[in-house]
Amino acid sequence: MINVAIVEDNNTIREGLSALIGGTPDYNSVGAYSSSEDFLKSLEKTAIDVVLMDINLPGMNGIEAVKKAVVIKPSINILMLTVYEESSVVFEALCAGACGYLVKKTPPARLLEAIKDANEGGSPMSAHIARQVINVFQKTQKVVPQSEEYELSNREKEVLTKLSEGNNYQEIAVNLFIAVDTVRHHIRNIYKKLHVHSQSEAVAKAIRKGLI
Repeated sequence: MINVAIVEDNNTIREGLSALIGGTPDYNSVGAYSSSEDFLKSLEKTAIDVVLMDINLPGMNGIEAVKKAVVIKPSINILMLTVYEESSVVFEALCAGACGYLVKKTPPARLLEAIKDANEGGSPMSAHIARQVINVFQKTQKVVPQSEEYELSNREKEVLTKLSEGNNYQEIAVNLFIAVDTVRHHIRNIYKKLHVHSQSEAVAKAIRKGLI
């Protein structure tokens, strides 16, 4: 059972998401909040696996809420679910600690799949958003490849690239013809070499440093 919380100020959308999640086998809606403040107050005492987080909220915005939530509960998986598709906003959310980024027009079946992916350690993200972020940084940053400094192997860079495209562990394993346990091993090494603690941090740093 995946326990899902929703942080969304639009009543219709919030109630619709709650009904979708609560009415789907193996998914459980454990909280639907209209503000970041209400969500953060209940975070410590509520068993939550995955959060669907809007950005444009009254009071504290969703990105600031992500920063606070991962401090309170580092293991939590937060998926941004918003209308914003600008690369700068996407990147800011990922740097704050979100594990994935979806737009509100995402079909229900894909949304449920993304929640499952996030719960299993994946970083679900619309393909066009992932590519957009990478393209912007390639065009606007003066990137000096620093692969030697971080000593990433070619395989580790391949895994990082797949992560940046929104693939989960199983999809990376299939695409690279390796075992899921091998993917986990590579990701542990990537974290150690890049001095990061999450997939979103690893992808963000790799893009900034020109490693992928």
